[in-house]
Amino acid sequence: MNAKPEPGSDAPDFDAAVVGGEYAEGERLRLADLRGQTVVLYFYPKDDTPGCTKQACALRDGWEEIREKAKVFGVSTDGVKSHEKFIQKHALPFPILSDEDQQVVTAYGVWVEKNMYGKKYMGTERTTFVIGPDGKIRAVFPKVKPEEHLAQVLAVI
Repeated sequence: MNAKPEPGSDAPDFDAAVVGGEYAEGERLRLADLRGQTVVLYFYPKDDTPGCTKQACALRDGWEEIREKAKVFGVSTDGVKSHEKFIQKHALPFPILSDEDQQVVTAYGVWVEKNMYGKKYMGTERTTFVIGPDGKIRAVFPKVKPEEHLAQVLAVI
C-alpha cells in the first residue's frame, strides 16, 4: 500500500480511461496532459451510492463556481459503463476516471482496508487531492464528508 502524497510533493501521474465532460467514450487521460491547470481529483467508493451521489451532485450544483478555476475528475474503481450511467442519471458536468485495475487509487494511497459490520475488505477511501498547475499536490482532504466537500474544494482553488 502506498502512502498518500503530501502537499508540496509531486502528484503521481496516471493513465486511465475517462468518460464524461469533454471526453468521448474510449478516451484515456494522463495527469501529464493537464499540466498548467489546477486539477481536482476526488476519489470516491462507488457510483450511485448515497454518499457518493450527494458528493457528486454538490460538485454539479457548484459547477459554475468551479469550472473556470479547475478541472475536476471523479475517480472510482467502477467501470466506464457504470460511470456513464451515473453521469447521465445525475447530469454530472465533469468527467470520471475508471480505475478498474486500482492503479490510480493505489498510487494516491487511497486503496485501503475498510471494515463494515465486522467484515474487512479493500476499497477506496473518500479523499480529494487538489493539484497545482506545476503538478504538485496543493491540498489533501482525507475521509471527506460529502456535505462539506464543495466548500473545502472552493476554499483552495
